[in-house]
Amino acid sequence: QVQLVESGGGLVQAGGSLRLSCAASGRTFSSYTMGWFRQVPGKERELVAAIRWSIGSTHYAISVKGRFTISRDNAKNTVYLQMNSLKPEDTAVYYCAADEDPGPNWEFGSWGQGTQVTVSS
Repeated sequence: QVQLVESGGGLVQAGGSLRLSCAASGRTFSSYTMGWFRQVPGKERELVAAIRWSIGSTHYAISVKGRFTISRDNAKNTVYLQMNSLKPEDTAVYYCAADEDPGPNWEFGSWGQGTQVTVSS
């Protein structure tokens, strides 16, 4: 497994931007598919974005497509989530996740502790 630590959350006004970072430990970071999920109280955790290690292909939830960008720096063992044009409905705890093969259902085995993102209207 890989250990994950998120940072970059905070309070921002609607229309603003934030960049989340997820630092990973482990020598084989470059072989992991990385994902960002979010969760609000009373709702299931949802996949926001993911990036596969092999070809760098990305996947986004419809609700964030065109506003959020996932990227990775394998040299720094870090994955990022750039969030632009933030909306109040983006408010959630955001989690970083990693897995060597999450499969078609995006099932990840390693998780970070989460970072709070709050978007005020």
